[in-house]
Amino acid sequence: MSQSRLSLALEQGLVSQPEGGVAVLRPPMGYDLSAFDKDQVHVSHSFRPDHDFWRDMGYATGTSAEPAGLAVVVVPRSKALARALVAEAAGLASLVVIDGQKTDGVDSLFKDIRKKVGELASITKSHGRLFAIQSASIDLSAWAEPEPIRGPDGFITRAGVFSEGGVDRGSALLAATLPAKLPGRVADLGAGWGYLSAVILKCDGVTHLDLIEAEAMSLDCARQNIPDPRAGFHWADATRWTPDVKYGAVVCNPPFHVGRNADTSLGRSFIAAAAGMLNPGGQLWLVANRHLPYETTLRERFVKVEEVSGDSAFKVFHAVRPRK
Repeated sequence: MSQSRLSLALEQGLVSQPEGGVAVLRPPMGYDLSAFDKDQVHVSHSFRPDHDFWRDMGYATGTSAEPAGLAVVVVPRSKALARALVAEAAGLASLVVIDGQKTDGVDSLFKDIRKKVGELASITKSHGRLFAIQSASIDLSAWAEPEPIRGPDGFITRAGVFSEGGVDRGSALLAATLPAKLPGRVADLGAGWGYLSAVILKCDGVTHLDLIEAEAMSLDCARQNIPDPRAGFHWADATRWTPDVKYGAVVCNPPFHVGRNADTSLGRSFIAAAAGMLNPGGQLWLVANRHLPYETTLRERFVKVEEVSGDSAFKVFHAVRPRK
């Protein structure tokens, strides 16, 4: 079996087995941690499916990283978030390992840090790079996570969340299509930082809204954006969410990427989950990129399906009466 960059780093002496434990920040599902004893490792992740994967694998987990002898940062796509994680890790451990794919910007981090510290050894393998820095050798205070920002639409967002800084086009189209009145109990699946939820709560008839969001950073923003007692906030994988009482309506702008890779099965899972959490007369309002083939799944799951709005890039569906 091919060795991971982290295993090679330990084998080649670029990284030593630490005293004081290992903090691993944002490792995706399946990341290779076999180089360390499981009881050494604490995994921090704010994305619920990844967090639950590591928890179910038997690792100590949380949404915040803990002090350790060694910190491993797995580079996310967001440059601002990646820098913030490296700065955070430098405050937790004396040695910081930075590992990631070139498509996620690890080479940019490597170049920026090399400018600060000079020559820097690294391991390149499988379209990625790993390198390590001594925390004491570099000042990364300028990389600390910036304060959440309030965008031009009045909503608070932060680095690393979907559509940071502004309303995405698909959500805006869906918001403009929603009716003036909705059923009493509504769910916003994949609620993000709360834009669609704010629109839903302006609709007549809504008595309770559940915001279901897998990214804890987004949900933290949503709590600030939605100061409404009718709103409930749930850090959960929307495809596994089971409400205590079924909803009259679900509103959804589902993701269709895992990392940089398109995965239409994710959107289909959202549709199936929505159908399962609706009451017999319930309705789904969903926006999707125009090229995504969701029509078959919608008709398999609902008695009536209509495309009710759209533009050159997006289409909005209204689906009614989930099939048993």
